[in-house]
Amino acid sequence: MSRGKRDRLGRGLEALLGDFGEEAKDEEDGGVRMLPVDQIGPNPFQPRKDFPPEDLQDLANSIQEHGLLQPLLVRPGPGDRERWELVAGERRLRAVARLGWAEVPAFVREVTDETLLILALVENLQREALGPLEEAEGFRILSESFGLTQGEIARAVGKDRSTVANTLRLLHLPPSVRRLLTEGALSPGHVRPLLGLDDPVKAGELAKRAAGEGWSVREVEEAVKVKRGRGRKPTSGEGRRADPILEALQEELRRVLGTKVVLRRGGRGRGVIQIPFLGTEDFERVFHLITGREASEIVE
Repeated sequence: MSRGKRDRLGRGLEALLGDFGEEAKDEEDGGVRMLPVDQIGPNPFQPRKDFPPEDLQDLANSIQEHGLLQPLLVRPGPGDRERWELVAGERRLRAVARLGWAEVPAFVREVTDETLLILALVENLQREALGPLEEAEGFRILSESFGLTQGEIARAVGKDRSTVANTLRLLHLPPSVRRLLTEGALSPGHVRPLLGLDDPVKAGELAKRAAGEGWSVREVEEAVKVKRGRGRKPTSGEGRRADPILEALQEELRRVLGTKVVLRRGGRGRGVIQIPFLGTEDFERVFHLITGREASEIVE
């Protein structure tokens, strides 16, 4: 990862967590302690689920040869001062466990649940270790469990707000599509157009074809357009023949807003623009795209 991106991550973390980022680096504050490996539990908010065995073995080999260059970061376990919860360093913990270490060096800090999740997200983002759905799930927890806005999440993890919004939308995909995304058969760019389909079965069928036939993102987008138009009956406000100009404008609105916008033209140049949203987060995303402002700024 480039230095510029790391700097953005650092500034975002400090903006949200205050001085904690510096405290975590201060070896004089509490010092390094040797803790029993079998008394350190996993981070309960760890967004990363996949730890390839070959990667862990490579890390274990490096630690065996060079030692553990960076101590773990832990917090006291809830209700039990003889146990600890991991804050950062799960790969390192798993690697030393493979080596059979009885103890491991660690910093001990009092850390809130919110900080625990954010640090885990940032650590994995810096290593580009999270899959798109793991990242989306981490963002969802920050939003739903800790009440962070998409803008606050974006600042914390050093990403654009639109990137956070688009990542969260992946959680609305049907399970069959999410599975192809997790397996790496499709990219986030491939599956985002499928969010415009109301029928999860159709979305799953298109995703399976796209993965099996090696479609490009553009081919998925075109297939989604075909599915949207298939079997569509004109409404009372529409003529029997589709207006190509209206259709083109409608498709552009759908592309920009990332949702199934519908344009209906009435008489005397009047009409209706329908902009559906999938939930609170999706509404905030669409609102920001249209107005350039956070919804929370308006209702405060």
